[in-house]
Amino acid sequence: MFQELGSHPVPKHARNYIYCFGGVTFLLFLIQVITGILLAVYYKPTPELAYKSVLFIEQDVWMGAAIRSIHNVSANLMIITVVLHMLRVIFTGSYKPPRQLNWIIGVSLLIFVLAFAFTGYLLPWDQVGYWGAVVATKMVGSLPFIGDKLMLLIQAGTKVTGYTLTRFYALHIVVLPIFIIAFMVIHFLMIRKQGISRGL
Repeated sequence: MFQELGSHPVPKHARNYIYCFGGVTFLLFLIQVITGILLAVYYKPTPELAYKSVLFIEQDVWMGAAIRSIHNVSANLMIITVVLHMLRVIFTGSYKPPRQLNWIIGVSLLIFVLAFAFTGYLLPWDQVGYWGAVVATKMVGSLPFIGDKLMLLIQAGTKVTGYTLTRFYALHIVVLPIFIIAFMVIHFLMIRKQGISRGL
């Protein structure tokens, strides 16, 4: 299978750096998975221990500060590369028939990446993360019709507490990875079946 995938020729029109952002995003995701697993070994998702465990990772774990920095930087780069990838798709018209479903899956993947960043921001349980989560959840709460209920669901209550931390941690390491991996597999299979769009 891997030999067949590796021998699959890249179309001439796709031998351009603007077609690389999807692959770079996938590489950054793999870096996120590896560094995330290494961080999860030492992280403790409770209000009393979360910040202390982050300090322990940075100060006492061998290469801990480097691993956390790589995780943070690759998360930011992943958002940038996803946006660039989607701009390339828009610019080249690759969202047009017969690729509309793959476009919807791609937009969903962008939402999942942003949700990863949103949930990961609170995990250090420091002042920046806490107040960032307060502001972000209040923004969600300002949405018409469903905002209040959605804010209660996200916060696991009426305000950001230890329950919010636990919920964000579960979303960050279990729920979102399952969804993003499933959607990436579908995304890649559809690209494999339909080929890379020639664009406009």
